[in-house]
Amino acid sequence: MNQDYIIPNEWSIIEEGFNPYKVKSSESLFSIGNGAMGQRANFEEEYSGDTFQGSYIAGVYYPDKTRVGWWKNGYPEYFAKVLNAPNWIGINVLINDERLDLNACKEVLNFRRELNMKEGWLSRSFEAILQNGIKIKVDTKRFLSLELDAVGAINYNVTPINAAAKITYIPYLDAGISNEDTNWDDQFWDVLHVTQNNQQSYIQARTMKTHFYTCTFMESRLFVNNSEIIIDCNNEKSSNFTSCRYQQEIKKNQTYTIHKFGGYVVDRNRDKKELVAAAKAILDKAVSFGYDALLEMQKQSWTQIWKMSDITIDGDIKAQQGIRFNIFQLNQTYIGTDASLNIGPKGFTGEKYGGSTYWDTEAYCIPFYMATKDQSVARTLLEYRYNHLNKAIENAEKLGFKNGAALYPMVTMNGEECHNEWEITFEEIHRNGAIAFAIFNYYRFTDDYSYIPEKGLEVLIGIARFWHQRATFSSDKNKFMILGVTGPNEYENNINNNFYTNYIAKWCINYALENIEVVKNDHISDYIRIKGKVGFSDDELSQWKNVADNMYFPVSEKHNIFLQQDGFLDKELITVSDLDNSQRPINQKWSWDRILRSPYIKQADVLQGFYMFENEFSEKELERHFDFYEPFTVHESSLSPCVHSIQAAKLNRMDQAYEFYLRTSRLDLDDYNHEVEEGLHITSMAGTWMSIVEGFGGMRVLNNTLSFSPKIPKKWQSYSFKVNFRNQVITINVSQNGPHFELEGKQEINILVNGESVTVFPNKLLTV
Repeated sequence: MNQDYIIPNEWSIIEEGFNPYKVKSSESLFSIGNGAMGQRANFEEEYSGDTFQGSYIAGVYYPDKTRVGWWKNGYPEYFAKVLNAPNWIGINVLINDERLDLNACKEVLNFRRELNMKEGWLSRSFEAILQNGIKIKVDTKRFLSLELDAVGAINYNVTPINAAAKITYIPYLDAGISNEDTNWDDQFWDVLHVTQNNQQSYIQARTMKTHFYTCTFMESRLFVNNSEIIIDCNNEKSSNFTSCRYQQEIKKNQTYTIHKFGGYVVDRNRDKKELVAAAKAILDKAVSFGYDALLEMQKQSWTQIWKMSDITIDGDIKAQQGIRFNIFQLNQTYIGTDASLNIGPKGFTGEKYGGSTYWDTEAYCIPFYMATKDQSVARTLLEYRYNHLNKAIENAEKLGFKNGAALYPMVTMNGEECHNEWEITFEEIHRNGAIAFAIFNYYRFTDDYSYIPEKGLEVLIGIARFWHQRATFSSDKNKFMILGVTGPNEYENNINNNFYTNYIAKWCINYALENIEVVKNDHISDYIRIKGKVGFSDDELSQWKNVADNMYFPVSEKHNIFLQQDGFLDKELITVSDLDNSQRPINQKWSWDRILRSPYIKQADVLQGFYMFENEFSEKELERHFDFYEPFTVHESSLSPCVHSIQAAKLNRMDQAYEFYLRTSRLDLDDYNHEVEEGLHITSMAGTWMSIVEGFGGMRVLNNTLSFSPKIPKKWQSYSFKVNFRNQVITINVSQNGPHFELEGKQEINILVNGESVTVFPNKLLTV
């Protein structure tokens, strides 16, 4: 834990007291989004202190030319950048002509910020004494509408406390913005038109190179003591800026309010020639509803989301706050209605990591969306990869592969690889396995096989072809090896025979072969279509099988374990507990050379394989590998604690499982990795959900049956969660006295509880 200023609360993230050194952290933690857009929790009014301004539109990016010291063949030409979009939230506030700026006030009192996760809104309140001696009280609240996902709304209130004052609101749109993350300081936006129409303003702009056309818009309404007033708008504009000035004399203790409606329309889903008309129609609709009605709709939308996705924890408020924060951010980031979108590692909270899609989606996020939404949402995520299959084949061709071999990108926006670190782009090829595993995981959970003959088998074949060609035959060992890779542990580069990579390569080939047979026998028309399209032969399949059957795995007979890679035991095996805390995190304190020579593991590597293929190993084998590798794991990846929590729970090490759970659930709230200013770790938040559902709840699908092995941390009185399993919603409540199950609907379901078969009947509590 590296910060502890967020006040524990079951449903809200709360900050009290203004601290300029925490502004950037809070801008990340209090971020809001609605799947179509999102923004950091920047102040609406001017702030001259240290800040990271960020507002983002889903799917809009810029191909920033790759910048490296030594160009290597196969490098991606660009690194995709999530773009900081034109700013629509801004409201300059003048009090007797002095600008309100919390960094310049004489004093800031009673500052409070709240992100209400239950209802989906962000608020701030404070009192400020300005340099001119006027004391004011400010209350703000804003949200990004789930119902009208192009629109956000702001309620901004100023009350002069010690004297009457002339108060001026200047709501504005600003397209003169830049990215924090840029390789060459390129101009990312080309502003086309700035227009004003009475109370409405628009900025039409397009991204450079990618040519996404956008229209940023705003309209405002004014009130004094909750009564609407009509004020002439004094409009101003420049080549990339437009504003309206609303000035009013306000008596002492009167409240002057502005309701600002704003947002974006984009040509991703609209005609670029009709963007202003679309923006006007959306503004008209939002304003006709009014702020209060839109807020009520927002509350209702979040009620429906929480009805299915909530996890309750009784007896541990920090744990409760942590899991709801994670679930809230996941639901803000991805809704599942657009197959061209995915879940970026930072979501709408920052720019680090560039592209919108990593292997995190398949390995961590799909289980969450699969169980808390309709299964169509998870299928949409699978289709995202199918739609990029041709690009994956192109990516492989650039590296010398052929015959339809597919290498999915480590980082992408449109299917092209856009990560420009060689040890990742060329070597972290295990990502391919996660794409295939997600198809398996989807079918295992939903029992919807239709995706595989319709689309998934083509993906599996492309991936199998890649692994077949990537393997190297060693005449010395008479085995196939995979050389020159980076495994999930990114603190090891250019290694040979990473256990996880070799294991998932073998599995991918076998899974592709298995499904070719199933489709051949049960879906003959699809089989004929696919074979005609991709052109595989029996001889080729035989070659795949030879690679899978003869894959090499490094082992230690002394420790009776699989080695993370060749030569791991040659390192100086000093455990993390013997590492001085002043050296942590090592990725910020050590040279890369020193990290590479160390035994330290960034995240689950061998144990990632034991997590994904749990049924292929005994519990004793898991225990041996956990006991060997966890002591060398520094958990400096956000993806690390959740896997270890699940496995510790399986091994009945509940104290350890609980500690890992707290770390994953409060990774950002407590800034474990010293980097929350850069944005949140969105994709790893799905791992927090997994820690409870798969870890403490022990949820699995065994022999086509939903199974639970519930456990509970000592500190908790109870916890509960819901799962949508094959369109049957089951609630699991676990207390210190044991588990209880309830089923919605009309049809009973058979489940396994601690290995025993039981039947849960609708609307009838089952206690086990």
